[in-house]
Amino acid sequence: MSKKLLYPIIVLAVGFAVAALIAMNPPQTVPDDYEPLVATVRVIEVQPRAEYLTVISQGTVQPRSQSELIPEVSGRAVWISPSLVGGGSFERDEVLLRIDDADYRSSLTRAEAALKRAEVEYDYARDELQRTQSLQDKKLASQQQLDNAQRASRVAEANLSESQAALDQARRDLARTELKAPFDGLVREEHVDLGQFVTRGQSIGVVYATDYMEVRLPIAADQLVYLGLPASTRGQIPEGLRPPVTVTADFGNARLLWEGELIRGEAEFDARSRMLYGVARLRTDAIDDGGMPLPVGIFVQAEIRGRKVEDIIRLPRSAMRDNNQVMVIDPEGRLHFRQVSILRLEHDDMLVDAGLEAGELVCISPLQTVVEGMLVKPVIEQGDKA
Repeated sequence: MSKKLLYPIIVLAVGFAVAALIAMNPPQTVPDDYEPLVATVRVIEVQPRAEYLTVISQGTVQPRSQSELIPEVSGRAVWISPSLVGGGSFERDEVLLRIDDADYRSSLTRAEAALKRAEVEYDYARDELQRTQSLQDKKLASQQQLDNAQRASRVAEANLSESQAALDQARRDLARTELKAPFDGLVREEHVDLGQFVTRGQSIGVVYATDYMEVRLPIAADQLVYLGLPASTRGQIPEGLRPPVTVTADFGNARLLWEGELIRGEAEFDARSRMLYGVARLRTDAIDDGGMPLPVGIFVQAEIRGRKVEDIIRLPRSAMRDNNQVMVIDPEGRLHFRQVSILRLEHDDMLVDAGLEAGELVCISPLQTVVEGMLVKPVIEQGDKA
């Protein structure tokens, strides 16, 4: 047999032998055990606690008391206090303005002289009445003389009273030539100049007290229940029931806080906003950063601390599902829907007052597809315990 025919036959024979060997010895595969994929979820461990319910509001700072400076006498302004300028500070009973008092001193001198004259006339009339009464008792004076003496005594007594009143008036008018501050405060406006003639009843400035400030805070009707005030409360709130208030304002990179209390509620709801306005009285000094005074006219955020509730669970709103339900994870790592009672919904959180027990795990991950009893891997959020 020729080599050209022999070599192809050998190659084919070897190929068939290898193919037969492979077919007779297939590869052995070992299947792995099936492990289902388990979703990892963030959870919060439930820990009931007591909390104060708060009401958030905002408003503009206003002075507690504001008054117009109005002189009670007329005259020329001869001295003006350096404090009587816009923004000027003063203390109670500090003299802010002096009016020329020459005419009032003259009036006081005349009133004093008139009083002395009236006293002399009264003493004479009283003695004359006593003398006439003694003579009349001895039948040495007529009834007409006695009546005249009594009339003269009464007229002299009336003149004495009138003179005393005139003297008191003159003293008050002289004292009123000095216009004094009614309280510790600041000057908001002033409109008087040195040498200007001011008349009685003319406004020369506006001042306000700085011992306390006030803020009108709008409160929605559904938020009033959280303050814990009796339903019968109207107007001024009794001291023992006044809710504490903390207001904040930003100054650059600093946030300042002032404390106070809600002292009264206004009589009716605002017809446009459907809100009831409460009035908070605040300390004027900040509780940090060196006690910065609370400026009038600034817009502030306010937090009113209401009633205290026990055994409340705070959860993020992401934990809530439809129909007031949350997802609870059992010890085996399975999800279950749980109906809860929600006391209040806040901006980022919700307060649960029933339906959960201490130590339970609540899922806060926003799962899209959830099946009752599905297996999950819980990861407790560090520092987040409801």
